Amino acid sequence: MTILSVYNNNPLIDGRQSDRAMHVRRGMQILLREMRLAVLPELPLASGRRADLITLSERGEIWIIEIKSSIEDFRVDRKWPDYRMHCDRLFFATHKDVPLDIFPEDCGLFLSDGYGAHLIREAPEHRLAPARRKAVTLSFSRTAAERLMLAEWAAGKPISGE
Repeated sequence: MTILSVYNNNPLIDGRQSDRAMHVRRGMQILLREMRLAVLPELPLASGRRADLITLSERGEIWIIEIKSSIEDFRVDRKWPDYRMHCDRLFFATHKDVPLDIFPEDCGLFLSDGYGAHLIREAPEHRLAPARRKAVTLSFSRTAAERLMLAEWAAGKPISGE
C-alpha cells in the first residue's frame, strides 16, 4: 500500500476521512511523534477492522487512537469496542467543536487542533496477551517497512535513516 503518490490517489486517504478528521489526525501524529511513539495511520487489524492511528512505544506498548470528527461520527460508529482486543490502551481523538462528554470514560481522550494535541484523559491499561502483542507488533512492523519501501520507490530516491 503506497503512502506517497505522484498521482492524487493516496490509498491511506481514501475519501472516507473528512478534512476535519485529517486535521485531527495530523495534530495527533505531531504529538505522538513528540512522545517518541512510532505511529501508523490506517493499519488493518486481524479482526477486519482498521485502526485510524496505532502506536508502538519503545517498550512495546500498543495504543489505538480512534478519530471522531463529529457527534454523528461517534454515534453511528459502534465498532470501536472491537479495537480493545488489539491494543494495551484505547483512546479517542477529536477537535474543539465536538463535546468531550460524549466519549466513554473507560477510554482515553485527546483534543487536537491540527498543529498538535493535548491529552485530556489517560486511557486505562488492558494488557494484551503475549501472542496477540506479537501478532500486532509484527503487522505494525511489516506494514511500516512495506510503506517505507513503496514511498522510496515513488519518490525515486533512497530515504535516509534520519
